[in-house]
Amino acid sequence: MAVKYELIKESTECKARLGKLHTPHGVIETPIFMPVGTRATVKTMTPEELKGLGAQIILSNTYHLYLRPGHELIKEAGGLHKFMNWDKPILTDSGGFQVFSLGDLRKITEEGVEFRSHIDGSRHFISPEKSIEIQNALGSDIIMAFDECAPYPSDRDYVKHSLERTTRWAKRCKEAHRNPETQALFGIVQGGMYRDLREQSAKEIMDLDFPGYAIGGLSVGEPKELMYEVLDYTVPLLPKNKPRYLMGVGSPDCLFEGVIRGIDMFDCVLPTRIARNGTVMTSQGKVVIRNAKYARDFGKLDPECDCYTCRNYSRAYIRHLFNVNEILGARLTTIHNLYFLLKLMENIRLAIKEDRLLQYKEEFFKKYGYIK
Repeated sequence: MAVKYELIKESTECKARLGKLHTPHGVIETPIFMPVGTRATVKTMTPEELKGLGAQIILSNTYHLYLRPGHELIKEAGGLHKFMNWDKPILTDSGGFQVFSLGDLRKITEEGVEFRSHIDGSRHFISPEKSIEIQNALGSDIIMAFDECAPYPSDRDYVKHSLERTTRWAKRCKEAHRNPETQALFGIVQGGMYRDLREQSAKEIMDLDFPGYAIGGLSVGEPKELMYEVLDYTVPLLPKNKPRYLMGVGSPDCLFEGVIRGIDMFDCVLPTRIARNGTVMTSQGKVVIRNAKYARDFGKLDPECDCYTCRNYSRAYIRHLFNVNEILGARLTTIHNLYFLLKLMENIRLAIKEDRLLQYKEEFFKKYGYIK
């Protein structure tokens, strides 16, 4: 198998767990947050900087790389690792979420999805087989099955039809997969906000015996409490000896709540996206650095942080960079936000090891402002 999960420790106070995910490009300590490098780059960051921040694995996007520069070109370059000069593990999503997000620009059939490019309006078609072909060419360590992500809210009949199609597509993905020795294909559990449909999807996807499982269709606009409820009854359905991946989640509160429920892997564009808009995560909560009150604030972004940005630059300087549209401002805030979340996950792993995760969560939530 291309990827093997090793369970190191289960928490005595909740369902959190420590593990190691062995991949062709290195071992990943879990639970882990994966920075998103949509177009073969984590925006504003070099691979060397990402390693310095503690990134163990990054995620890239099948849909975007298919459109530009094209998977054949990346294969010709020696695969995605060589193309972007990243020698650690890579996970690629299937492109399904992006295609389904196109709304009126796409048409779903049993064969796949016909869509118009968001770039130039050109027509394209991605089927389960095509998604796997693209990801095989990219050469990522973990690839995802092509699934249908039902929007929120959706009625029960639509969600049931959608999850059953996801199962049929998952079978086709497995049959189309050409590199199982070097690339692990993960299945995706759907089912919306309906418990019995989540149970149905989990059983159908697990019957296909994938080396890892993702929970899809969450963090799509539903209240967080509803997402936690779905996780409460979905995660226990998944096998203990394989990794569990919650797709598209990256806020500190959701990372804690996911880990507590037994999730091993997370990804989200949140830290890099808000960084480029001038918002940073700190131990005392979010800071919008563009605000006028920071014009003469010569302290660092976060008094408790020792990232490159916080060691060298003041809030006043970073605010100035944003005010004059200097690229360095976005780079500095991105460095900080990624470091903040990667360090948070490191601290969460330590807290699990020492059986004090719930205490650490409460302390963090109070300082961050989640608990008033």
